[in-house]
Amino acid sequence: MEPMDEFEEKSKSQLKREAHALQELGEQLIAMKPADLVDLPLPDNLAQAISDARGMQRGALKRQRQYIGKLMRDIDPEPIQTALDLRSQQAMEQNRQQHKFEEWRDRLIQEGDKALGEALETFPTADRQQLRQMIRQARKEAEQNKPPRTSRNLFRYLRDL
Repeated sequence: MEPMDEFEEKSKSQLKREAHALQELGEQLIAMKPADLVDLPLPDNLAQAISDARGMQRGALKRQRQYIGKLMRDIDPEPIQTALDLRSQQAMEQNRQQHKFEEWRDRLIQEGDKALGEALETFPTADRQQLRQMIRQARKEAEQNKPPRTSRNLFRYLRDL
């Protein structure tokens, strides 16, 4: 018996799955904004192919996607995937932070002084008088069915703290 080689032969199905995965990664890259692609570790020919794909339609776009998949088979996609995963995590964290500030804003408007004390502990640099004024104004706007301008300002104030 021969010892197993470090590189075993892959089945045709496995090769197809990997090619489709690379093509899907390429489609993700095509869907991204050009400014977001600048920071990714892309070879010049791949970056150009992605840029070219943006102006194409139907059949030409399909061929370009396949070409991008082919180009990706010649490079290591791991750094690109890692960079995309990191961006995704950062976006999720930013989204979570935004929801936290929205919850504080809603709580302050609904509960008033009860939540104000907790908010001042959480945000020690906040100005109590300014917060109270914004809360009163936001409640007044809500009662009068006006656009929530002050509510948005309260959110921004909390976020900037």
